[in-house]
Amino acid sequence: MYSSRAKSLKQTVWWVFFYALIVIILSYFLFPVVWTVLTSLKTEAEAFSMPPKWLFKPTFENYVSIFTKQPFMRYIMNSVIVGASSTLLALVLGTPAAYAFSRMKSKRGEGLSFFILSTRIAPPTLIILPFFLLYRQLGLYDSKVGLMIVYLIFNLPFVVWIMKLFFDEIPKELDEAAMVDGCSRFRAFFSIILPLTKSGLAATSILCMITSWNEFFFAVTLTGDRAKTLPVAVTSFIQFTGTRWGELCAAATVIMLPLILFGFIVQKNLVAGMTFGAVK
Repeated sequence: MYSSRAKSLKQTVWWVFFYALIVIILSYFLFPVVWTVLTSLKTEAEAFSMPPKWLFKPTFENYVSIFTKQPFMRYIMNSVIVGASSTLLALVLGTPAAYAFSRMKSKRGEGLSFFILSTRIAPPTLIILPFFLLYRQLGLYDSKVGLMIVYLIFNLPFVVWIMKLFFDEIPKELDEAAMVDGCSRFRAFFSIILPLTKSGLAATSILCMITSWNEFFFAVTLTGDRAKTLPVAVTSFIQFTGTRWGELCAAATVIMLPLILFGFIVQKNLVAGMTFGAVK
């Protein structure tokens, strides 16, 4: 009986330590987010008060200011259109390519897959000037289409390599069984294999969307005011007279909300390994 009590106490201590560690880790990562949201609800005087005020009367003046003093809604739409379009196109083009690399393995295919990945090796500062000069010649400078093409180029290797890993987890016997039953390779892919990779599609889409949504370097170089995205628009709150912290934090909060909402929408499909045990 003494040993059972000691074992129960040991388990209790372990679980207390485990949850305390989780709270510490979550606090470390969530503190900047909480601080940003709280600052966006403060007046300028409260934002600079020392020591910081944790109890205060919330105000939405900063949110009203960012939407009335500049076309912030247009910047949101630019980010949504560019991010969603580049993500969708990358999935449409990259997913079949990933399936092909996974099923039709050869030395030439391995070299081609590495070539696709090599497009991510070059530093952005090395290729930004050719993009800038080319876009000026083609009339794509300060356009959503031009920015979408750039993000598509950078997202496509991610889609190919990440989705290839998910397709590799699916037994080839499923493809063969579908084709024995009369399905073509095309139909087997869309009807049998693709639905099993919903978790991979969800994870890949989040990664591509975050990359497009938060990208700053190409957006600030290849756009003016017409196609300006949210990360570039936020810099307007950093001025020579000082940083308008309340409005900047309000804008940062607005930038975070769509990604958080998108994550909640696809979270049920973010569990990997759905196909383990599909074929015994």
